[in-house]
Amino acid sequence: MGDLYLASEKRYEKMTYNRVGKSGLKFPAVSLGFWHNFGSKDNYDNMKAMCRKAFDLGITQFDLANNYGPVYGSAEENAGRILQEDFRPYRDELVITSKAGYDMWPGPYGDWGSKKYLTASIDQSLSRLQLEYVDIFYHHRMDPETPLEETMEALASIVHSGKALYAGISNYNEEYTRKAAAIMKELHCPLIVNQRRYSIFDRTIEEDGVKKGCKEIGMGIIAFSPLAQGLLTDKYLHGIPSDSRIARDHRFLKESALTPERLHQIDELNHLALERGQTLAQMALSWILKDDEVASVLIGASRPEQIEENISIVDHLDFTEEEIRKIDEISLK
Repeated sequence: MGDLYLASEKRYEKMTYNRVGKSGLKFPAVSLGFWHNFGSKDNYDNMKAMCRKAFDLGITQFDLANNYGPVYGSAEENAGRILQEDFRPYRDELVITSKAGYDMWPGPYGDWGSKKYLTASIDQSLSRLQLEYVDIFYHHRMDPETPLEETMEALASIVHSGKALYAGISNYNEEYTRKAAAIMKELHCPLIVNQRRYSIFDRTIEEDGVKKGCKEIGMGIIAFSPLAQGLLTDKYLHGIPSDSRIARDHRFLKESALTPERLHQIDELNHLALERGQTLAQMALSWILKDDEVASVLIGASRPEQIEENISIVDHLDFTEEEIRKIDEISLK
């Protein structure tokens, strides 16, 4: 794909942009995640085509982490190459994010939440991304052994140094979210977003108080795994396709997840989606954004056409009370 990329002039016509908590930043309703399909084993031309398609449709946020791959770091390296080759003229229209908090390099300093790890991580990420700054730098998970003050001071110093514009957290529960927000307020570096798993099949942020708590303290939420690793699609209703995640990669979704009860739920939700004029995947994404508590939903994609299909949800975010009741009735059995 050596051709010169010129972004579509219509790229802002369809996408909706939502304010992130009480910050000045807005997220596209749909953001592109680099968790899968941007690693060293994946096709570079396809990655590039997906990024072009996403931006042409108004997806301005590319979400990464230091250890996305496989191998660790390869998603950032591929993103850096794509940003240099295609998106340099559009850098100021993009929100590029990264995270650190999970296993990244050997030894005691390549994991969790120490200032040592986070400070090294942002420098490594910027080097791989070939950027002077990221728009948001997240601490990727709670660290019960490092003082929260240390982790937050590290995030604040990264923002104050200009290496990130905003700070965020990911996978934090309500207690840690509130404590972290209070510490960062004192450091004059507000946390603007918490990135959490959320789907029709995973209501944890409703149950543990994060969804309500973030709204109370003025923090936005961005949801990942909105399709429950592919369960909230119609792909498993007739067996397991050879190119599906269950068939290819057992790290995140195992065949044992497809119980007869789960398949029955998927089938019922699929019928409801069809009645709404949507695919099950589209309805599952729309459901995440049905109220104003979630600023953006992160999608993964393996080909450009999926991005186009998912983007159409921004025209159909409304649910009747009856539809909400039915979805709860089916999925919370």
